[in-house]
Amino acid sequence: MSRLITRRNFLRSSAVAGSGLILAGCDQFNFLGDKTNPVRHVMEQANVLTYNVQRTLIGDQTLAREYSASEIRQGQRPNGSTDPSTPEYTFLKMQNFEPYRLTIKGMVEREVSFSLAELRNMPVRSQITRHDCVEGWSCIAKWTGTPLGPILDMAGVKPHARFCVYHCYDNIQRTLSGDILYYESSDLVDAYHPQTILSYGLNDQVLPVANGAPVRLRIERALGYKQPKYLHTIELVDDLSAFGKGKGGYWPDQGYDWYGGI
Repeated sequence: MSRLITRRNFLRSSAVAGSGLILAGCDQFNFLGDKTNPVRHVMEQANVLTYNVQRTLIGDQTLAREYSASEIRQGQRPNGSTDPSTPEYTFLKMQNFEPYRLTIKGMVEREVSFSLAELRNMPVRSQITRHDCVEGWSCIAKWTGTPLGPILDMAGVKPHARFCVYHCYDNIQRTLSGDILYYESSDLVDAYHPQTILSYGLNDQVLPVANGAPVRLRIERALGYKQPKYLHTIELVDDLSAFGKGKGGYWPDQGYDWYGGI
């Protein structure tokens, strides 16, 4: 059932398919910055409908397809930022990430943090899945890490929390007023999904810097930009308006779909 209704198939049948867009690169979506653009309006309505349909028809625990090791035919393609230059990240990289801590905070009973060594000693899950980029390419890779759900339970998520906001070291954009750091978010359904892991391994090797070391979130039922790299803090909140431009992520702030489901 999980393949019957997807964001990609829905958009193919929408007016977007007739707009002549070719998914060759992120700059193809510059029109999304124009709130008066009718194509943007159609996409927004399609995204809302797709989210509601998937949440209604597809079970919360439905798994993304997993592949065999023989289907890994190339290395995982890096994209976006591949080596953050923030002082904090530069220091951690020089120390081989030994001082790294992942923090869970916000609407939780207790703020907790974990070193990379502690994360590696937690229950492990490996999964071979397909990474689908909004630019139009895909890549099959093996990701290894610890499931996010049990870590959230250690912090004790409060009843009114609705979203996880994922804060990253990635200074994706530099402006005259300073760096803009990458962030993303998900609802708690995706955060607690059994395939949502804090990945520290890629294709049986330590996760490379170019792919998001030391920790990259994997939400396997979503597009690539929903898999934030260089993750350092997860904040539980009941509203997304206080972050960035209030759309729930760096690319959603630029007009992309917040849900990003596939």
